[in-house]
Amino acid sequence: MPREILKKYFGYDAFRPLQEEVITAIYEGRDCLVIMPTGSGKSLCYQIPAIGLPGTAIVVSPLISLMKDQVDALRTAGVKAAYLNSSLEYAEQRRVENDFLDGKLDLLYVSPEKISAANGFGFFHRVKINLFAIDEAHCISTWGHDFRPDYKTLQGIKEKFPGIPVIALTATADRVTRRDIAQLLRLQEPAQFIASFDRPNIYLEARPGQQRIPQIISFIENRPNEAGIIYCLSKKSTEQLAIKLRKRGIKAEHYHAGMNPEDRSKVQEAFLKDEISVVCATVAFGMGIDKSNVRWVIHYNMPKNIEGYYQEIGRSGRDGLPAHALLFYSYADIRVWREIISEIENREFAEIQRNKLERMMQFAEAVSCRRRILLTYFNEDKAENCGHCDICKNPPRHIDGTLIAQKALSAVYRLKESVGLNMLIDVLRGSQRRDIFLNNYHLIKTYGKGKDLSFEQWRNYLRQLINLGYLEMAPDEKMVLKLTPASNRVLFEKEQVQLVDMQTAREHLAREKAAAKARQKSPRQRARNQLFEHLRELRMKLAREKNVPPYVIFSDASLEEMAAKAPTSLEAFANISGVGEMKLKTYGPVFVQAIEEFIAQTGFKPDPPTAEPIVAPLCEPKKSSAEITLELYQQGLSLHEIAEKRGFVPATIFAHFVQLIQNGEHIDTSDLISEEETQKIIAAQEQLQASKLKELFEHFDEKIPYEKLRLALALKERRESVGS
Repeated sequence: MPREILKKYFGYDAFRPLQEEVITAIYEGRDCLVIMPTGSGKSLCYQIPAIGLPGTAIVVSPLISLMKDQVDALRTAGVKAAYLNSSLEYAEQRRVENDFLDGKLDLLYVSPEKISAANGFGFFHRVKINLFAIDEAHCISTWGHDFRPDYKTLQGIKEKFPGIPVIALTATADRVTRRDIAQLLRLQEPAQFIASFDRPNIYLEARPGQQRIPQIISFIENRPNEAGIIYCLSKKSTEQLAIKLRKRGIKAEHYHAGMNPEDRSKVQEAFLKDEISVVCATVAFGMGIDKSNVRWVIHYNMPKNIEGYYQEIGRSGRDGLPAHALLFYSYADIRVWREIISEIENREFAEIQRNKLERMMQFAEAVSCRRRILLTYFNEDKAENCGHCDICKNPPRHIDGTLIAQKALSAVYRLKESVGLNMLIDVLRGSQRRDIFLNNYHLIKTYGKGKDLSFEQWRNYLRQLINLGYLEMAPDEKMVLKLTPASNRVLFEKEQVQLVDMQTAREHLAREKAAAKARQKSPRQRARNQLFEHLRELRMKLAREKNVPPYVIFSDASLEEMAAKAPTSLEAFANISGVGEMKLKTYGPVFVQAIEEFIAQTGFKPDPPTAEPIVAPLCEPKKSSAEITLELYQQGLSLHEIAEKRGFVPATIFAHFVQLIQNGEHIDTSDLISEEETQKIIAAQEQLQASKLKELFEHFDEKIPYEKLRLALALKERRESVGS
């Protein structure tokens, strides 16, 4: 059923990585913690079960605008959805409440304030609820980058609704924040799904902060009609920058928390509807923006932490098309953030924020692949450079840093992963500090083995090792250095380590990069671009008629595919990614007619069927996550080794094996589940006629995990299909 819902309402033929596994867990009644980057399809993980399961799903969402956009998109696709928040007039609120109480809704979006109201829980008890989805779940944790006190009131959901699955979703959460979310929401043995944080369609770039405004103007002028966001640290700078951009003919407005709500709403609405192309904003703007066609994000000032930076750049390229993230940084930015942090009264929290700022500085000043730095920060091991960031495009000169790495990693190991960066350097350089002798650090084998390098050289090389994933800092343990799976490859498997020569690095960081010039297009490409613009104008016209953002009609990715394939029949149009039944019926005829008219006027011919698509749809990856797991398993890695290597929890890898078996792969599963366990589970399922895994889980007194139950039943199905 989930696949039928996916095609019928959302127009996709296949799930993106992990979506199906999450949906399966919800159908089984399990609590879930889902970490997926922006644009990877988190919403479908709860929207599809909400449509398919009896009852209504309650979605807790932090911002009014986000609710409205998602509900508009769902209604356009034919889904019964509504929202309750303070923006509704009394009569409209009563209508939504009555629809909910009458069982007419698949999804009801609410704010955390609404769900925590005095009668909130009582109100929800009056209708069959099939699940609770907590969006932006990091807001519940003080360890998260965007803590919101209102989210604390959600801790009572599991107590009030003990049998209803709760799914907590966020795009950014490190290990400590993930643990905090699960504990505070009181999730019961949650299935954890941690997708790759990689957003390969976003080009990453950082530049020193001198002469920012001329560079920004040049950047935007090279990208006419593209939507973008510029994040500024102060309210005043958003206003000043917007004025300067307008003087150059750029459609720009400012947005910050000091504006009155009506003016903020007007700016946001104009941006969503493509009436303005640029918003200069503080971080108050963006969390509620579901706009899929933001093509770039510029940080006028350096953010205070990597989590915030990652979430903000993730607002670009949500449709999978190319996007650009440009970061400007300066020590003036750093001074401002340090002053802000110094005013935090809670000393432990202030220390955490200082450490996170330090990591952000390292990212901005990096001389190694930026994508590797981002991924390793979120505990995702990536052994190769991305080839799609400014460092990879203009690589500095490297040296063989294997011996340097071995000395550092060996010292961390011998110091029992208990010291920070400065102490490690002092030990390596043979410092005579009193506390080194008090702690007997001078007795370890690597004491003084790094005397040949200066303190500053060691600091730079260690930062590179952290950024490359060979070391990590533990924010909840006063930033002591820890070894990683990559460390073991250097210490015990003779992996070579390439580090950047520091002289080259200084030259590289001093060099100001020129803005990219628009590439020359072939006549054929220009014609296809003209068709895209023709369809974009049609989309804008329809969006204005229906008073919804244009991307709610169709995403840019769908328009790109239409421009490439130029479907001239409803049957062909139905095969465009993102065209579900309702959109085919509502918009198919008018778009097909527009394409036919364009072809008649220009003689344009679509790409032949054998041609490579312009954009590989995100919902149809060339190699699935399960297939990558299978390759590693066939190489001899165990389940736990695969989970560690890929940055997933073991339950996710188990789910991959289930999926592979269901797809007909013949895998030796004896390392995962014994034949005795398999037969015992199959016999119990047949005896109980159990239709839900929860029945089997309780039958075995909760001693056999869900992962093994699911695997055994998948093996049963495969054997029965082979036998038949």
